[in-house]
Amino acid sequence: MSNQRVLVFAYYFPPMGLSGVQRVSKFMKYLPDVGWQPHVITTGPTAYYAHDESLLTDLEDRDILIYRTEGKDPNSLLKDQGTIKMPREFVRKILRRLSDTFFIPDNKKAWAQQALAVARDLVQQYEYEAIFVSGPPFSSMMAAATLSKETGIPLIVDYRDLWVGNQFHFYPTLWHSNKHQQLEREVLSVASRVTVTNRRIKEHLIARYNFLRSDEVAIIPHGYDPADFVQVSPFPREDSAFRLTYAGIFYDVVSPIPFFKAVKKVITENPTIKLDLQFVGLLRDEYKKAAKKYRIDALITDHGYCEHGDSVRHLLSSDALWMMVGNTRNADTISSAKLYEYMASRKPLLVSVPDGILRKDAQRYGAAWITEPDDVDAIATSIVEMYTAWKQGRMPKPNEDVIASHNRAHLTELLAKQFGMSARVI
Repeated sequence: MSNQRVLVFAYYFPPMGLSGVQRVSKFMKYLPDVGWQPHVITTGPTAYYAHDESLLTDLEDRDILIYRTEGKDPNSLLKDQGTIKMPREFVRKILRRLSDTFFIPDNKKAWAQQALAVARDLVQQYEYEAIFVSGPPFSSMMAAATLSKETGIPLIVDYRDLWVGNQFHFYPTLWHSNKHQQLEREVLSVASRVTVTNRRIKEHLIARYNFLRSDEVAIIPHGYDPADFVQVSPFPREDSAFRLTYAGIFYDVVSPIPFFKAVKKVITENPTIKLDLQFVGLLRDEYKKAAKKYRIDALITDHGYCEHGDSVRHLLSSDALWMMVGNTRNADTISSAKLYEYMASRKPLLVSVPDGILRKDAQRYGAAWITEPDDVDAIATSIVEMYTAWKQGRMPKPNEDVIASHNRAHLTELLAKQFGMSARVI
């Protein structure tokens, strides 16, 4: 039984799906093993692009208490719609820009205030040694900081992405940019410890806020849950094609178009090469139309969103896996959880990313072909090289030490250490 309690603010939490949920949910799964009982404040029913009840089942029989709110953020107000369709990319960008213009720091502010009200009730019932919050959304960081100031309970804030300078955020005016920096400064001035997914984010924070010491900012990377890969069988196959799989969604600078162009080039110049392209997640209609435009749609199987266990099975059923992140502001700080779950499959990878932490980790993994995100010729060449190596039975083997370093059970131990270094003595 856990002997210390941590109060957790987590907007993105099961049964929401997609990879952004899993960092926090997997921390919660393993924290009881290292002496911490999480009390998680999260949303009630929400409309969202994907739901995955299996991620919630994964937390059953763990020493975790979950409290759900009835938020007033846009997703909660649309809760009766359940799983909603992601809009076309240009519509999504317009909606995002409108949101960034009128909601500071984000459109989860109403939920964060309701979560704070729940938290204030909980601290009257339980004694907590620490408060933990992961962003985005960054409004939840503000709520957690407010509670920490009111109660004296130490705060640990976790960055999955940058706040100020976030690669996907729109700052319509200098006032908006300055306001975000002011709010972030206020949160960090309250925090006892900060955790980040990679060194580039740490460097950005320390450079911007001179009161942050290097030893107060700990790097805890994204990872994979080894339990997800135990006794999991690949889906049976009867084909003889080279199967390349992508798991996840496409949005903003994450686009399949350069890959589609590269595949078109490969099959035009190498008609004997047989490719099988599998997509597990959300491949929107506009990209399906693009595949038809390039006349590669016959090579594509779109599985839609799958429960996480089936997603893992698709990875294991593949000959190689592909991922991409496009060029954007502060792209070197982007740390996609997808890469590390790919690593756990031990499959060869095609990684199309700009210079930064993802490229460096793909190089450390070893069994990877790495290209610029929009270099169609390089992507095409890599596909041919991978196909040839596969046909000849000489695919590269990954670095097992690198894989082991991203085990979520181990990463949770690192998080618990940060809790322990800041926890108050009751």
